Amino acid sequence: MKFINEILKNDPDYKDLLRSVMSERLPLVCTGLSHIHRAAVISALSSHTGRKIAAITHDEASANELRDDLISLGLKAVNFPLRDYCIGPLAGYSKEYEHKRTDTLSALSDGAFDVLTVSLDAAVQYTVPPETLNRARFTLKAGDSEDISALSSRLVNAGYVRSELCEGIGQFSVRGGIFDIFPVGAPQPCRIEFWGDEIDNISYFDTETQRRTENTESIEITPACEVLFNPEELSEKLNNYLKQGKGITEKQREVILRDIEALNGGVQFSPDRYIPFIFEGGETVLDYVGDALFVVSESGNIAERFKSTEIQQAADIENYLSEGFLTPATVKLWLDKTEFLSLVPQAVVMENFPRNSYELKPRELINFNYKRSSAWGGDINVLSEDIAYIRESGGSVVILAGETRAAQVLSAELNEKGIPCVYSGNSDFVPRGVTVALGGLSAGLEIPSQKFMLVTHRHILSENRKRRKRPKNGQEIGSLDELRRGDYVVHESHGIGVFDGIKRIKNGGITKDYIKINYAGSDILYVPVTQLDLVSKYIGAAENGGIRLNRLGGSDWQKTRKRVKAAVRDMAKQLTALYAKRMSVKGYAFSPDTDLQSDFERRFEYDETEDQLRCINEIKHDMEREVPMDRLLCGDVGFGKTEVALRAAFKCISEGKQCALLVPTTILAMQHYNTAVRRFGDMPVTVALLNRFVTPKEQSRIITDLKCGRLDMIIGTHRLISKDVEFKNIGLVIIDEEQRFGVAQKERLKELYPFVDILTLSATPIPRTLNMAMSGLRDMSSIDEAPGDRHPVQTYVLEYNKGVITDAINKEIRRGGQVYYLHNRIETIERCAADIAARLPDVSVGIAHGRMSEDELSSVWRRLVEHEIDVLVCTTIIETGVDVPNANTLIIEEADKMGLAQLHQLRGRVGRSPRRAYAYFCFRRDRQLSEVASKRLEAIREFTEFGSGFKIALRDLEIRGAGSILGGDQHGNMESVGYDMYLKLLSEAVNEENGKPPEDDIPCTVDLNVSAFIPESYIEALPARLGIYKRIAAVKNDDDASDVIDELCDRFGEPPAAVMGLIDIALLRNKAAAAKIAEITGTEKTAVLHINSIQSEVVKKLSEHFGSRFSISAMDKPAYVIRLKEGQKMSDLTEELANTL
Repeated sequence: MKFINEILKNDPDYKDLLRSVMSERLPLVCTGLSHIHRAAVISALSSHTGRKIAAITHDEASANELRDDLISLGLKAVNFPLRDYCIGPLAGYSKEYEHKRTDTLSALSDGAFDVLTVSLDAAVQYTVPPETLNRARFTLKAGDSEDISALSSRLVNAGYVRSELCEGIGQFSVRGGIFDIFPVGAPQPCRIEFWGDEIDNISYFDTETQRRTENTESIEITPACEVLFNPEELSEKLNNYLKQGKGITEKQREVILRDIEALNGGVQFSPDRYIPFIFEGGETVLDYVGDALFVVSESGNIAERFKSTEIQQAADIENYLSEGFLTPATVKLWLDKTEFLSLVPQAVVMENFPRNSYELKPRELINFNYKRSSAWGGDINVLSEDIAYIRESGGSVVILAGETRAAQVLSAELNEKGIPCVYSGNSDFVPRGVTVALGGLSAGLEIPSQKFMLVTHRHILSENRKRRKRPKNGQEIGSLDELRRGDYVVHESHGIGVFDGIKRIKNGGITKDYIKINYAGSDILYVPVTQLDLVSKYIGAAENGGIRLNRLGGSDWQKTRKRVKAAVRDMAKQLTALYAKRMSVKGYAFSPDTDLQSDFERRFEYDETEDQLRCINEIKHDMEREVPMDRLLCGDVGFGKTEVALRAAFKCISEGKQCALLVPTTILAMQHYNTAVRRFGDMPVTVALLNRFVTPKEQSRIITDLKCGRLDMIIGTHRLISKDVEFKNIGLVIIDEEQRFGVAQKERLKELYPFVDILTLSATPIPRTLNMAMSGLRDMSSIDEAPGDRHPVQTYVLEYNKGVITDAINKEIRRGGQVYYLHNRIETIERCAADIAARLPDVSVGIAHGRMSEDELSSVWRRLVEHEIDVLVCTTIIETGVDVPNANTLIIEEADKMGLAQLHQLRGRVGRSPRRAYAYFCFRRDRQLSEVASKRLEAIREFTEFGSGFKIALRDLEIRGAGSILGGDQHGNMESVGYDMYLKLLSEAVNEENGKPPEDDIPCTVDLNVSAFIPESYIEALPARLGIYKRIAAVKNDDDASDVIDELCDRFGEPPAAVMGLIDIALLRNKAAAAKIAEITGTEKTAVLHINSIQSEVVKKLSEHFGSRFSISAMDKPAYVIRLKEGQKMSDLTEELANTL
């Protein structure tokens, strides 16, 4: 969009500004510039002066908006975000913002930017000096020589953390000559393969599969932490400070001594409280921009921000001094106002309105006569009216229409309306004409002197944000690579036991690995690792305890399997019958999309995710068939299900049919109603809300309008399925959170609308494996991708501390926000709320929990939405509550008692506005933490710091989803055999119903004198070893074997002989099972293949290959016997047999 620079070049006001900047008549003040004008002027200044620009705004949201607009205008703009100092007692914190800062500082240091945008708070924070940062940065190239041990130390000093598996930014792992690292700023983690000390190859790899994706010649290593320091030097400085002892309290001394001990012991802690000792020069981000031109945006707001932060900082410092975390020598962590102004004396101050006086005395004041227009809503008639007077005056209009398809459609529509226009794919424009171009800005603008108008449809996500998708590989749901000693496992033949590690057994010089499983009593089962495909991790709601173990050789397990098999067979029969019945019913087939539908969809103010578009298309495809739709749409809270549902509703309404949206609670109905009214805007759609809070008179009018067809869409609670509610011509029923309606209500719905399309929404993700098992029985769509504009939630893990929590609440209230305080005990929740109210008397505190009536809860939610409540003390009921974008701090007591899944979903309740959100995961250490709680806390810390464990969190969530889809009865069956076994039985039952013959699944056991194990020196981490054992056990054919060998070479290097032996045995076992061979045993000179009956095809293959070495034994049971060649090893015969069968 460089054309804007050329247009401004001819504008008299801009010319005055450019002349003053070039002749250094600074500082100067420009007035009459709204935020979009400031972006355009900064873009032009960058182009015409050739200088870098640093733009300082009063808050983070403004800095982000300016950065996005500048990127859309074609500049390389970077933002330096605020980092909240970690001064107090924290066990862990999320690093996304710290990583963004070091990445931005690196770009600034390299000069790889045109404009820096930064909020005042971030601009005045002390940060790592440029020379210190640059010493910690380095590049790794293929062909370079690097000592692996020295590289590991270098990374640890740069803030990276060594882990077993590299799956989060800032982690690295070492396995022999394979070195994995996830560098800050990289799109994916990298795998470095060493040959001795030489880097042989560098490639990116996928965190889910851990397999390589594409090669790269080099990678840049940027520090993973901002406060880079030498522990010995800091320890020495602190000791010297204590010796001087000036003005240090006893508490402060205690904290310093504890920190010195941590430094000397190599224990990690947050060094932020010693920044003045570490960075003695008081450098800020402004020291990275050289002779950049400074732009100060809205100086009045900046002056106000200085005032409010000084008050806030003074209060925080006082608390930290009294608690001992800061001392008189460490309290200065920011520039003060005078210091800041001394760094920007030659600034261009850009204002919307003039002020009476300025902190920087301006040498010149220029008033700009520009106009601003809000983003265009999508109505083509409004657009043609807006641009008419510019066209009539012979001016130029540029319309930014978003993506290519939207721009081409709009261009065609304008031409059809008699408005000649040109579509430009490269953002060139036609002078004195109308141009439709790609992209978008936060607002439109008009430059009257040049008769130029720019209209923008909506803001396009200019920053290429990473969208985290859910793992697609359904097999991962019960993956053994998450197994820990003490976890429950399920063996297909023997039932539920407890995993007790891998046992290595040596016998006659041959080494083999076995999985040890403890059963009821003192029963123990050793499962050869080649049979690991018969074992899966037990997954079910009872995972955390209360599971009955089976006995070896008992009949309980077989009875349980039989019972569950019968239950799933009944369910499959029922579902198949329902599906067949639905397929035989004739519904209404909607027409393909109209121009009105395109117009409605174009008005959506955000970018759709790929998943949203796919789900929309699947739903429309169903609606355009004659068979009534019955589709389930799943997706996390805030992933955009409502927009998908509203597009389906609009498709229905635009053909003259009515739509009903049924929701479980009154307040949710209200929220959906407000969303629908706002989204339909001035489209010809009438929407009404029906619930208990609507007056009887109003209810009567709505029901009459519905019956007469005067209403297009009705949104309400189960009041909608009352007998007096009738539709004139209903076409679509949307049910939100189906699992929260009773069975009777669901049956009533099906009775009422047998021929109508039904779309059900669920906030719980559904496992892909379950989706596959039920394919052909229930149509499911899933949104797995978060919207790109969600900001990371700054998360802290800490021991519960009243002072820290009170400060966190105060901080949120001060910025006009609201707080969720999660206290998950109904018995003491009122006492907890009273305690908060006593500590914060000016704060309004509310309570919400599951034992309250719907009326009480609705009232609480309404008061929360209307900001009558500042702090909501609640249970996990907020998981299914309403959307409150203004609630941006979440505090969870006893987070160590919750699973990652729940914490992940609860954290999704905040961070839904442009403001930064905070989550505090608290634990109590008033007693010794149990081993389970310690492990869970460590997992929470890792999840918080690196995002690792994401897969496990989602697996837990998906199991909940599976339970809600299958219903209560089936949920019990799932628990009694575990998720994996349940799924297997369900798949078999569905296949049986569909007429597919059951697979002949008779396992073969192999006991040959072949060393078959994975040495710890090859794969050190037990979970990774278990995962690979499971992969090897599932090897069915030569392609599978090649794939496993490729994966092993990729992830761990060349497999040793014992691992190749393991693969050969697994391949032989599965090929032998397919050839109806029950068991393979060996002696010193023979391999014996035990069979139940002779298979002529197998005999032919073996006799042709082995000749006289092959014979058939007919002792007690028939068997094929293969003799070894002279000097042949059993491992070689194993491979030969596997290749022959």
